[in-house]
Amino acid sequence: MNLERALEAILFYKSEPTSISWLSKVLETDVSEIKEAAQVLEINLKSRGIRLILSDEEIALVTSTEMTEIINKIAKQEYQGELGKAGLETLSLILYKNPISRAEIDYVRGVNSSFIVRHLTIRGLIERIKNPNDPRGYVYKPTLKLLAFMGVSDIEDLPQYNDVHTKLGHFLNQNEEPTPTTK
Repeated sequence: MNLERALEAILFYKSEPTSISWLSKVLETDVSEIKEAAQVLEINLKSRGIRLILSDEEIALVTSTEMTEIINKIAKQEYQGELGKAGLETLSLILYKNPISRAEIDYVRGVNSSFIVRHLTIRGLIERIKNPNDPRGYVYKPTLKLLAFMGVSDIEDLPQYNDVHTKLGHFLNQNEEPTPTTK
């Protein structure tokens, strides 16, 4: 297996900073080999539209600084456009079952939701926080901006909040660990 290609694929799929130790476990190799492969991938991406950023603990793919103008143009269009059905579904899940991981969102929706989650985060409607039950991962919750926009001061003021929250909890607990969907 080509480790650089595997890293690139995983980081693209995850669409968020990923723990080097987690990558080491998934790819069944040493942390040092992951870091070496990441450095090679970083060099190979230098002339591309994406870059690899690497810290002592995490790796992520990001857009290159040369693409800032076009990315800002697209982000502005996304920010001003309508949410669409997928965005509303995802936002509803986060409102009624928060905090919720992206894997849980993917499980309930049956599709990969990374781009929708990113879109909602860019708009400031949801925020990503460290998962209190798994410090290697993240969970999402609604922002105060979203609650204010919806005219509620407390999440439990949402229509049928307790009933929907409970049903989503039961649905998610049917499987101990939701498995991420593929793109």
